[in-house]
Amino acid sequence: MTPETLDKWLIVPRLMMILMSCVYIRSVEWALSQPDLTTQQASLISVITGAMTGSLALFLNKESKGGSNDNTTT
Repeated sequence: MTPETLDKWLIVPRLMMILMSCVYIRSVEWALSQPDLTTQQASLISVITGAMTGSLALFLNKESKGGSNDNTTT
């Protein structure tokens, strides 16, 4: 498989999003299993949620543009 094929099919970004989603789900499950969530633990979940929101937005924006990484405007 050539690097161009990997870029065209977006295999690596899709794998990364799947992995990040699994980690996010596991961290939320962990937080919900705590009998008394501390402020620090709630902050951790909040930061993870914010990071997932940002990365999902970037991923979907790249998907909608056809995966091109060309940001030049002429």
